[in-house]
Amino acid sequence: MSTVLIILKQIVVMFLIMGMGYILFKKKLITKDGSKTLANLLIYIILPCVIINGFIKERTPERIAQLGVSALLALVFLIISALVSRLIFKKSPIDNFAACFSNPGFFGIPLIVAAYSSEAVFYITAFIAFLNIGQWTYGAAVLKEEKVKVNFKTIFTSPFIIGLIIGLVIFFTQIPLPTVITSTIGAACNANTFIAMLVLGTYLAQTDLKSMFLTPKLYLLSFVRLALIPFICALSMLVMPESYRELCTCVMIACACPVGANVAVYAQLYGKDYGYAVQTVTLSTIFSLASIPLVLMVLNLM
Repeated sequence: MSTVLIILKQIVVMFLIMGMGYILFKKKLITKDGSKTLANLLIYIILPCVIINGFIKERTPERIAQLGVSALLALVFLIISALVSRLIFKKSPIDNFAACFSNPGFFGIPLIVAAYSSEAVFYITAFIAFLNIGQWTYGAAVLKEEKVKVNFKTIFTSPFIIGLIIGLVIFFTQIPLPTVITSTIGAACNANTFIAMLVLGTYLAQTDLKSMFLTPKLYLLSFVRLALIPFICALSMLVMPESYRELCTCVMIACACPVGANVAVYAQLYGKDYGYAVQTVTLSTIFSLASIPLVLMVLNLM
């Protein structure tokens, strides 16, 4: 089965799990507090374990080179995302933030694991790290409409960066880990897809669907996040050799993901329109059912 078909099948599975989250929230079997607890479980335990797990592999010159290439691609893609988003949504802070930052943790990792393996998460660890640093610095400044400020304490105490640092230490030192540790990390990784999609389903249940589908600028935002930015980024990969096909596909999946859920968190934190921020996540996630397979098809043709 081709990678595109595997991705499409996995997206359908993820949307079905989202439907479970939607129903559970509507039936009041998951509350707002419960949804927040699940999101915290993802952010502070599951996703860091997924990142660490991606680094539990033999260190070879080839893998070190792959890590460097994936980090460079991630940086280029995020700079492109920031420039395009600012150009189109300069006067709309939430749209600017939403278009700039995708959702590789909640959405991208399950797709990559399905298409390749849990080891392929290694290719997007740098993307996730740079994205989170960008959200805490550039993204926060965009929403607050002020100059960028770098808080190193906040950056280096974030769960994603801690997971990245632990993973890098394991990878470069080749510390042997007891089976009980790797099994625990693996168990946390196995929960990622289900918990992440349940959380997105609860976001969907909290959205005014009629208002969302009748808001024209949400369609423009979804187009920019899901099609325009990935297409421009794909053009930059035309110079990549065939041997990096899997790596490029994984980084492109991370880039082509829908709006990251953190836009709602930051919007609430800085007194912006939380309801609208949730709608940017929800509508782009719905459209990603079609957009991600199409982006990968175009990438393969290129």
